[in-house]
Amino acid sequence: MKKALLYLVLGTLISFLLNYFLLGTQGWELDLYYGFAFGAAWAMAHYLDDTKFTLPQKLGISFLGMGLLIVLGILLFDLEKAVPAVIKFSIIFVAYYLIASFRASKSLRS
Repeated sequence: MKKALLYLVLGTLISFLLNYFLLGTQGWELDLYYGFAFGAAWAMAHYLDDTKFTLPQKLGISFLGMGLLIVLGILLFDLEKAVPAVIKFSIIFVAYYLIASFRASKSLRS
């Protein structure tokens, strides 16, 4: 859990800094929200990368995370700005498991 929280903080910070300073800003608030989506996806994928979670549980928890991102985005911005965060979340989540699939253990944790 500690490592997942570290990934959340570092992923958010790195993504925010890249968006804000290198890729062109859309406002620091929106860049921070998109950075949080990136960090949350990486942290959640790492946390769920455990044999104690079944595939349906991983799927359900990831959908819950996407739903929370949508709700947070609608509360802070609007639906048009919330949807890209969910797309970023999904891409990072899938990329984590795609990278893990190339390992013999099928996990990036072990």
